Order: sequence, then structure tokens, then C-alpha cells
Amino acid sequence: MPVRSRRRNAKFGTVRVRDSNNSLQAVFTVDGKRHYISLGLSNTPINRKTAEEIAFQIQRDIEYGEFDPTYARYKQTKIVELVPEPVAPPPLPTICELWRSYRAVRQVGKSPATVRMYGWVEKHLERCPYKRLDEAQAVFDWFCMNVPPDSARRVLTQLSACCKWAVQRQMVESNPFVGMAARIKLKKAGSGEDEIFPFTREERDRIIQAFSTNRYYKPYASLVEFLFLTGCRPSEAIALRWQNVKLDYIRFEEAVVYDGVRPVVKQGLKTQQYRKFPMNGQLRSLLQRIQKNRNPATDYVFPSPKGKILNWNNFTKRGWQRVLQGLQIEYRNPYQTKHTFCSLCREEGIASIHIAKWVGSSPEMIDRVYAKPIDDIQVPEW
Repeated sequence: MPVRSRRRNAKFGTVRVRDSNNSLQAVFTVDGKRHYISLGLSNTPINRKTAEEIAFQIQRDIEYGEFDPTYARYKQTKIVELVPEPVAPPPLPTICELWRSYRAVRQVGKSPATVRMYGWVEKHLERCPYKRLDEAQAVFDWFCMNVPPDSARRVLTQLSACCKWAVQRQMVESNPFVGMAARIKLKKAGSGEDEIFPFTREERDRIIQAFSTNRYYKPYASLVEFLFLTGCRPSEAIALRWQNVKLDYIRFEEAVVYDGVRPVVKQGLKTQQYRKFPMNGQLRSLLQRIQKNRNPATDYVFPSPKGKILNWNNFTKRGWQRVLQGLQIEYRNPYQTKHTFCSLCREEGIASIHIAKWVGSSPEMIDRVYAKPIDDIQVPEW
């Protein structure tokens, strides 16, 4: 029976490198004696190259008759495993840096009011002394102690949206501000009846008369009367142009908003693209009086004394407040001119659906918010 030859791991005079339990060995035969040298290297591509260099040295010594049977020469060989240096992760962006990146993307195509809000948030973030994402709790505490609750809640809501955006773009690993805004409790707003405080018909007429005779604020008398007669929003009245004043109606299609620096006119209204308001004799007479003294330098029906867009905040804080003080009428925001119009229309028995169409609201909103209920109405007897 023929003897089957077995394959040798190493031929005579040939040094091989092999893996033994993930440890590299040099295996060879010299003078009929089998040698195994453990190289103390794990089986990796880099270590295998080092082991092959040692095997080459052993092979050379064998061929030149210089082999060291004690392995001392080979054990003295210094083996250095190459370990890659740790790479420090890039520094995380600061909160302000994240917000600026978020703002640059999000504000494209947004209204001036939204752009202004983004700038308002950024100013608050710059004021906060804590700038790192790992200081989220400190940021929350600072806003709670230094900013009114409603403003703090708005800023933290926007900051959470910013971090969510950053996570989606792999700029940060997590959003540390998620859910923080909800932890700020706000006082419950009053009921619709508490918030709505229209003027009486007699107060309305006194206010209009006071403006028309006031030495300093007489130029604003026509605007005040217009607000009472139409129930439009102040932002719509300020943006009204003569080209939109027709014989039988007024077309509201623009509104004034603030871009963070100055008032600007934008196309479209708060709840609709445009709205037509029917012209009655009283309103037509008012507009005819205004047109006689029209400023040829501007197309606005109610411009500032210099012919530019009227600064509503300045008018409210000065003219409106001082006139009401002089009349000893309890102060209300001039937006109450809209509530007054709706309430007086309701007293005249005009249906909510018509009032809503005139002022740009829903009939449900008129019934629930704008139109003050008539307290002396009697329950019918059947």
C-alpha cells in the first residue's frame, strides 16, 4: 500500500510565518530540528509584514551559517506595533453659530415679520452667557430668570427647532432643548369677553372729535375715523393706496409689517389675499375730504407727515395715548377700533356673516370674540 506524503508546514531551510490562535509564529527546520519562534504579534496586516521581515532575517542567517539556535538575536529584535493616533473630533458649533446657520436657510422666502422674529431670537441668544450645547440646562435657567415667560418659551421653541434641523443634517448628535419650552408655564389668558373692550358710540365720537381739534395730532384724525368706520386692521389702513379706493368700494390687498428695522409693505392680508369693503356715504365723504388735501409726493391714503409709511408704534405711544388721557377715557389699544365696529354693527342687527366679510374674519370669530354680546336683550315669551 503506497504511503501518502503529508504536506509540510515548513520546508528544510525555509522560514514560514503562520497563524497560531491569532498569534504569529516563525516556523522552520534547521539540521533536522523543527523550530517554532513565537513573535508576540497578533495576526494583522501590519504585524504580518513585520513578521515576514523577521523571517527573512532568520532565513538569511541559515543560508550563511549564522543561525542563532538560542533565538537571542531574533528575540532582541524590537517589535513595534503601529497604533494609529486618535483623531480628535471636530469641535461642536456654539448655540449662536447653529442658530445663524439655521436662520440663513430658514428665512429665505419668509415674510419680513418672520425674518424680524429670527433676528429677535438671535439677540436673546447673544445676551445669554451660556453658549455651548452641553449647557442646555443653564441656558434654560437663564431664560427663566431673565426673560418674560412668553418670550422665553418662544425662544426655546425656536432653539429646539434649530437643533432638530441640525440633527437631521448631522451637525450635532442630539437635540438637548427638546421639550424644554413646554416646561415654562404661562398664565392663562382671559376669556374673549375680558379681552374685548370696545368703545361706546359716544366714546368713539369724542375720540374722533378730539383728534380733529388737537394742535399736534390733527393730521391723524382722518386715520382714526377711518378705522372706526371700516373695522379694518391698522396695518391694512396704513398700507392703503389711492389706486385701491374705488367709487363703490375699497380694496384692501396690502399690509404693513416690520422687518426688524423699519415698517415695510407686503402683498396680501393676515387671513386672505385681498378684501373688498363697501363704500357708504359717510366713508365716501371722509375720503373725499382727505383727497382734497392729498400729499402729491405719496400714493398712500394715510402717510406720515413727511409722506412716508406711517410709524404705527410711534403714533400709538404718543398721539393715541395722550388723546385718550386728555378725554379721561380708559386706555385701550387702538386695535379696539375693530372691536368697536363689530359691536356697533351687531347692535344694528347686521348678521355676523356680513360683518365677517367686511373685516376679514370668520362668522364664528365674530360671534365668539369680536362682537360684544348685548346684555339687555330679553328672552322671548312663547
